[in-house]
Amino acid sequence: MIGDGSGPVARVVWSIVYTATAVFDLLLPGDSRSLKDKRGYLRPIIATLRKLEVAVAEVGIPDLHGRAEIGVAAVAGDAGHARGVIDAAERLVAARPEVELLSVRRRLHGDED
Repeated sequence: MIGDGSGPVARVVWSIVYTATAVFDLLLPGDSRSLKDKRGYLRPIIATLRKLEVAVAEVGIPDLHGRAEIGVAAVAGDAGHARGVIDAAERLVAARPEVELLSVRRRLHGDED
């Protein structure tokens, strides 16, 4: 509680915020030899991920042909919800037949981080 005794006492309530992140390492088809081809594969994946209301971007080395990394972040007031959104994002990426999901790096950040 905050106050100096001369007036009403204010109560401070702190909210806990969780941020879940994931980086998806993707192998693109052999015909993705140009950046234009690469963007053609990534654009629909990124658009689908945005429907989950997450922040999403191509990360890593953008001019590396045949491979791509997509970063996703979700913010929530509950750790389970943040993890669930990232789980859904991983399922969406893994289900895409045009790319191969090679690995996923995940992190959950809370107030203690």
